[in-house]
Amino acid sequence: MRKFLFFNWILLVVMGCSVPIESGFIYFPDAHVAGTPSDVGLAYEEVFIRTGDGVRICAWYVPCEGAEATLLWFHGNAGNIGDRVELLKIYHDAWRVNQMIVDYRGYGKSGGKVSEQGTYEDARSALRYLASDKGVSPMALILFGESLGSAVAVQMAMESPCAGLILESPFTSVRDMAEVHYPVLGRLIPFRIRYDSIGKIGKVHVPLLILHGDRDDIVPYKLGKRLFDAANEPKTFFTVRDAGHNDILVWVKESFHETVRKFIHDSLSVVSTL
Repeated sequence: MRKFLFFNWILLVVMGCSVPIESGFIYFPDAHVAGTPSDVGLAYEEVFIRTGDGVRICAWYVPCEGAEATLLWFHGNAGNIGDRVELLKIYHDAWRVNQMIVDYRGYGKSGGKVSEQGTYEDARSALRYLASDKGVSPMALILFGESLGSAVAVQMAMESPCAGLILESPFTSVRDMAEVHYPVLGRLIPFRIRYDSIGKIGKVHVPLLILHGDRDDIVPYKLGKRLFDAANEPKTFFTVRDAGHNDILVWVKESFHETVRKFIHDSLSVVSTL
């Protein structure tokens, strides 16, 4: 009985402190920006955007000559935009799109403290910036989310018009992720940080492309498939064979980039006929 009561006491403490505990397991920001697009030969603009709730966030805009689409992408839970410089170069050369990548509040040079609602507000502010300062039409906008950023991208696709949605290594919800990695506590903690993409994807009505490694041991492949199954058509699922969570581009073949290019082209074509 004492053991049972002690366990209950521990559980109550954990549940009562769930927000800071959750944050510590979910967000891993880094204030030091180690690289910039110029390191890989890309022209870029560093911009600072004031969010609707007054936070100053940092983003990079990387133009691509002749691009028809603009990719607004939201990165994963660790590091900052400086850790995605090589990816910016790969996507620039392979996909031929303008890109804007945003650091959430608390990441890199962005002020404030990260939170679920904060990441959504940061994304909304980036959307407004692209529309007002870059003249980007929703008909030429592709939302791209990487890991944690997939949930931010799903939220934006649910709220705002866009041409298409690309998700790399997406998950269904924080609860589902917790149950994978912490089976007991994952079922018991009343999560306040939700990122409930599985509950939102049915409200998204734009073309969807999901990219997922079949050996992902951080965000299980099955969660990406479950999200895909719940999504509306048109949709495409691309399996990166033998890839884990952080090494997808090590395993990709040209068919990967061909799939993305075709998706972007087809998404713009669908919008143009509406």
